[in-house]
Amino acid sequence: MDFEQLCREMRRLALEAGAVIMEVYDRDDFEVRSKSDESPVTEADEAADAHIAAGLRAAFPGIALVTEEQAASHQMRAECFLIVDPLDGTKEFVKRRGDFTVNIAYVENGVPVRGVVYAPAKERLFYTGPDGRSVEETGAMELDRAGAVQPLGVSQPDNAALMVVASKSHRDQATDDYINKYQVKDSKSAGSSLKFCLVASGEADIYPRLGRTMEWDTAAGHAVLAGAGGRVVRFDDHTPLGYGKDGYENPFFIAYAPGVTLQPG
Repeated sequence: MDFEQLCREMRRLALEAGAVIMEVYDRDDFEVRSKSDESPVTEADEAADAHIAAGLRAAFPGIALVTEEQAASHQMRAECFLIVDPLDGTKEFVKRRGDFTVNIAYVENGVPVRGVVYAPAKERLFYTGPDGRSVEETGAMELDRAGAVQPLGVSQPDNAALMVVASKSHRDQATDDYINKYQVKDSKSAGSSLKFCLVASGEADIYPRLGRTMEWDTAAGHAVLAGAGGRVVRFDDHTPLGYGKDGYENPFFIAYAPGVTLQPG
């Protein structure tokens, strides 16, 4: 894989998809439907998906593509593949809370090695560079040229005063019970894959997820966090969270800065 080309294309497609999404978001009204699993979907999800998928297939015709909105792609199996959630956090989008993202990642041998997470309503853009190191772009975000960037690095946690981030739409008692095993200075809620990015930037120390997620929900954020020195492990045995699993469904997991002393589930 040519990582220079990959990172350039993923960044550009994420920005373009973000513009497509915001065109719908800024309307007075838009249609919301329910998928077979009862999760919401809008025309913004579908339009962004079509744009990203077409761009990735044109740029990387030999690489398998898995995307949330194309059910047939969920049957694919490959050692290396691109994986996309064109609008992660649709519930946040529908409620107009801004915490939604475009997620594009590349997985090699079970590991998400490059990724981009773009939150268009918040104008925050996180990605791994060709060297695998993660940055947040702080410049003008032009399509064909990256602007100024800030290198990302996880915190050096104080286990007596941890900052926790958890899901805004899916937080439950089990999550709170697990968080209570730690000495917590403060906690915040965030939607979509932004939670990974908050750990990657040092704005949070740990993000536990005790709920259903799919690989397209997590791969890009996982790549960004790994490129900032962070880790993502299974909740049950603290082994690395892998990708390319049957059905692309994740177990519960914990994303964290390595200085955090993990507690058992």
